[in-house]
Amino acid sequence: MGSVLILTGPPGAGKSTVADVLARSSRVASVHLHTDDFYDRFIKSGYVLPWLPESQKQNETVTHAVATAAFAYARGGYFVIVDGIVGPWFVEPYRAAAGDIPLHYAVLRPESADLAVKRVMQRRTHGLQAEDVVRELYRQLSDLGIFEKHALDTTGLSIDETAERLRTGMADGRLLLG
Repeated sequence: MGSVLILTGPPGAGKSTVADVLARSSRVASVHLHTDDFYDRFIKSGYVLPWLPESQKQNETVTHAVATAAFAYARGGYFVIVDGIVGPWFVEPYRAAAGDIPLHYAVLRPESADLAVKRVMQRRTHGLQAEDVVRELYRQLSDLGIFEKHALDTTGLSIDETAERLRTGMADGRLLLG
């Protein structure tokens, strides 16, 4: 049996880059599920920008689809990294799908919203580039309440150092969702 890591954070936090490193360097079979694909690649008609209020039903549907896919792979023995903006408000469907499969949760947090915006504006390959939305998502993922122990301050960390901290957090159980 495998395990699932939800790797989240605001846009520009380095989620996709770190997820790729974790998946490629895993000692077990691994899968990198990029939640953006479940939105803008798979929804061909009726797509609603996921940060808009009218996207709630779509977001719930996509969350259930990602959780179902993640745990299907994990039941097949894969280590699965779910890479996307999965705030505490969307953790419950993953918990419900987990059963006895270990579910880890990590929030990458760059030092400031300004840095997240700067990174987003510099990338050319993918993702959201609306500054106001990046700042709002940074704000929403800055106060995690009971999930604060799952936050990782990435200030000054390289991609490899971030990946290693995540591996350690999974191994010692700190990132495990109960």
